[in-house]
Amino acid sequence: MTDRFTHATSKSWFSRMGNAFKGILFGIVLTIAAITLLFWNEGRAVKRDKTLKEGVGLVISVPSETVSPANEGKLVHIAGKAVVDGVVGDDVFNVSVNAVRLERRVEMLQWVEETRSETRKKLGGGTETVTTYSYNLKWTDRQIDSSGFRHPEGHQNKTIFPVNSKTVNSKNAKVGAFSLNQSQIERVGNKESFPLTRKNRPLGTIGDGSMKIVDGVMYLGSYGHNRAGDVRISMQVARADDISVVAKQVKNSFRPYETSVGGTISLLSDGILPVDEMLQDAVNANTTLTWILRVAGIALMFFGLRTSLNILSVAGDLIPVLGNVIGAGLSLVSFLVALCLSFIIIAIAWIFYRPLIAIALIVIGIGAGYLALRRGRTTSSTTPLSQ
Repeated sequence: MTDRFTHATSKSWFSRMGNAFKGILFGIVLTIAAITLLFWNEGRAVKRDKTLKEGVGLVISVPSETVSPANEGKLVHIAGKAVVDGVVGDDVFNVSVNAVRLERRVEMLQWVEETRSETRKKLGGGTETVTTYSYNLKWTDRQIDSSGFRHPEGHQNKTIFPVNSKTVNSKNAKVGAFSLNQSQIERVGNKESFPLTRKNRPLGTIGDGSMKIVDGVMYLGSYGHNRAGDVRISMQVARADDISVVAKQVKNSFRPYETSVGGTISLLSDGILPVDEMLQDAVNANTTLTWILRVAGIALMFFGLRTSLNILSVAGDLIPVLGNVIGAGLSLVSFLVALCLSFIIIAIAWIFYRPLIAIALIVIGIGAGYLALRRGRTTSSTTPLSQ
């Protein structure tokens, strides 16, 4: 079921120019944020890389069956079967299971507002924007405030969930003679569905009291009629399984290991993995994050520059075709400048954080340029003149 409404608004050229002037300041802020992100990211990447390299030279693999006092405070690697001491439960729905973690997910069928806008330029620099507001019923685990909708009539959501989502972690989990700390317990296990049955009927009245279970999922309300306010509840568990840990040994448990460069190492993976594979996975994750943040920084730089220059595009919109040409050119220029500035910032960061590598690359670059120039001159001097 989808409801759609359209709404048209107009802006004069003078109003757009006023917003464009404000955009200059906002664009400068975005550009500064991009520079900060790019520079910080290189430092973060170097620090993490040094931390993991230091860990390679320090980590020792130890058996999980016994705790040796001689390894107190050292970076150790263990692997084995995680065992949970006790059960985790959900008192509201009468669930009790031997697992590392139990998750209750509560979703409500709610109205969701989606908008799509199309802006047309008019002669004289003004614009007309037609916005389409669409309303659909969707299952969501977050409360949506319908009072802020453009068309709230007929699309009201309930103001509160009858019961909230909840995660319960085991308080005690071990691998051999070692106890996992709470942070590690929260990372253990792959989630799987835990089907509910009629014996899991909620203790007490929730909602209007009606209940139906379909494929292990509990529905409260008018199942099958798709009415706003209907609720569905599902459960997932993470069961104990084989895991591998790299962390600092503290008595019979673990804490993050602090390296000399100020970083920490606390790794946990599902499955029995050798220490070198775990550290390599951490290196790969660091590389992936570094490139994600680099791309994010370049994108932020582009949007900052494009927003700052938008005033030129708006000025050209007195003649819409001219404004479109200027806008396309500004986008291209902003992208090229953002790319160039971003690489310069990264290069400066490398000089700051990785001086030896940066200097070596600069020397190689200068050398390659010199050889290319010399080769070009030699070729030019040896080429016979055409008769």
